Amino acid sequence: MQEILSKLEKMTAMELSELVKAIEEKFGVTAAAPTMMAGPAAAAETAQVEEKTEFNVELISSGDKKIQVIKVIREMTGLGLKEAKDLVDKCPSTVKESVPKEEALKMKAQIEEAGGQADLK
Repeated sequence: MQEILSKLEKMTAMELSELVKAIEEKFGVTAAAPTMMAGPAAAAETAQVEEKTEFNVELISSGDKKIQVIKVIREMTGLGLKEAKDLVDKCPSTVKESVPKEEALKMKAQIEEAGGQADLK
């Protein structure tokens, strides 16, 4: 049990969300709290959280391939070399705000392929 909990602690919010969906599909259950007990305000809050479609892409670390990460950041943002380098030097820093989910996931993957670490907020 402790091993599972320690693995869950290391997962990002996106990974945890995907895990919950996979468990729901596999076992035919739902992780949603009963709305009768929670009340209408809580149900509305839950609906807003589930419908999040825009994310901020945050650079957590450039890793040991800083130059490659700077190149990727320049491509994504259109920043000049100095501005992109400053953004990478000041980790954690927001690369782009209010990005649609698919684009945000793609940006995160590109940063990670270049050797950096990114997260979606």
